[in-house]
Amino acid sequence: MPDSTPNQPADDLASAIGRQTNTRWSALLGEQATWVFLAAVVAAVALSLATDTFASPQNIFNVSRNFAFVGIVALGMTVVIISGGIDLSVGSVVCLGAMVQAICMNAGYGFYSSAVAALTASALVGFLNGALIACLRIPSFVVTLGTLSIARSAAMVLSDNRMIFEFGPDQALLFNLGGGSTYGIAHPVIALVTLGLMTSLMLRWTPWGTHVFAIGANERAAVLTGVKVPALKISVYVFSSMIAGLTGILEAGWLGGVTTNLGQSMELTVIAATVIGGANLLGGSGTIFGAIVGAALIEIIRNSLILLGISTFWQGAFVGFFIVLAVAVDRLRALRELNL
Repeated sequence: MPDSTPNQPADDLASAIGRQTNTRWSALLGEQATWVFLAAVVAAVALSLATDTFASPQNIFNVSRNFAFVGIVALGMTVVIISGGIDLSVGSVVCLGAMVQAICMNAGYGFYSSAVAALTASALVGFLNGALIACLRIPSFVVTLGTLSIARSAAMVLSDNRMIFEFGPDQALLFNLGGGSTYGIAHPVIALVTLGLMTSLMLRWTPWGTHVFAIGANERAAVLTGVKVPALKISVYVFSSMIAGLTGILEAGWLGGVTTNLGQSMELTVIAATVIGGANLLGGSGTIFGAIVGAALIEIIRNSLILLGISTFWQGAFVGFFIVLAVAVDRLRALRELNL
């Protein structure tokens, strides 16, 4: 039997180095979401010192409520991106969900039955996306680009392209759900935290979440291990669309009216939030926390432009810069790991 004693010191040294370098603290600092969170905190502190209005209770309330809508949609987008896909239809599904809710309530139906109809319509868009992508293997970019137009066109047809601002007997409930608050916290923020925790638990502790990461990292290997990829992909897109439809219901309550331009180009902001938060567009990685802090950073940027008197036309430039920077950092980190 060969003697393994001479290798023992080297093994002990490697173990010691591993314990020192692979700590929870170093892992936390290695997450892009952590740095985005720190950037959002620094930006918030700087704005509080530079302006008299950013740290005011009303402005903080508005900022948190505004980014909550993007953050909620980003939860579903994060799951889609982790699975290796993309969903460009979420902005239109927000509009469709809000419009179905508004039409049903305007016709005299109650809030809850209308919400079921709105979420069902949203889920149908997600099912169509997932089925075409999983069964016919059409690229997700192409499919969701098509349903982006289909969903918004459906909202226009259903409403005859008119604004709806009367919501029947349950109008107060809808307005309170989307525009109200509890203990000074906007209800959309409470919804974001609740849905964020649920989605995070699903991704981390359920077979569904494990399989979502698996197909994003290596779909062929996932198939060989017995993962039912088509059904899983359909569920991912249904989840994303239902989250978007729920956001539409909340926005209808906040705005007090629904038009067919609701959620227009929202998908770009949502994708930006997920990418800035560390989601890999190639699939296999991403966090719910990253999506939320990415949405928060974008809203802080938008709010800072207004408070500092800078034209909001620059918002797109700032967001685009952060997207490119986030992807560049992710690519550099991946190349460094390969070289190691």
